[in-house]
Amino acid sequence: MSVWSAMVGGLAGTFILTTVLRASSELRLTRVDLPFLLGTVVTANRRWAKLIGYLLHFVIGLLFSLAYYVGFVGLGRAGWLLGAAFGVIHGLFAMTALVNVLLPVIHPRMGSALSSVNSTVLLEAPGFLMLNYGRATPVVTLIAHVFYGAMVGGFVSLADRARA
Repeated sequence: MSVWSAMVGGLAGTFILTTVLRASSELRLTRVDLPFLLGTVVTANRRWAKLIGYLLHFVIGLLFSLAYYVGFVGLGRAGWLLGAAFGVIHGLFAMTALVNVLLPVIHPRMGSALSSVNSTVLLEAPGFLMLNYGRATPVVTLIAHVFYGAMVGGFVSLADRARA
């Protein structure tokens, strides 16, 4: 198994994940904007937050592809179906622990149950399964993460077949 194929799959998967979420937002299925959410951790400037957020999102996509790679190596196999299963776990983690427990701890501009009424907040807290961003958000987010995982698993599997 090649770590490089996992990283290429991670880039391709992040591109697809981001595109699915952006399209879903434009179609008004969800209000989630992960790059903006990530970018506002770093800056209050909304324009720069988008650019920084997209860069961070792709870096994080690469890091997650390395975690998937470790999982594939540990199991001794890879494939688009196994990657998709990892994507389900990844998506559930992102919609629960990541955005509701970990992100609010480091995000200076995100509201939470502990925010005071007179504090200035740029972002609404995502809520459980990110439901505060729309009823379709959990479904759209999970589908996007399944596509991401399938891409990573598929790229690793294809690289293995090409070597054989």
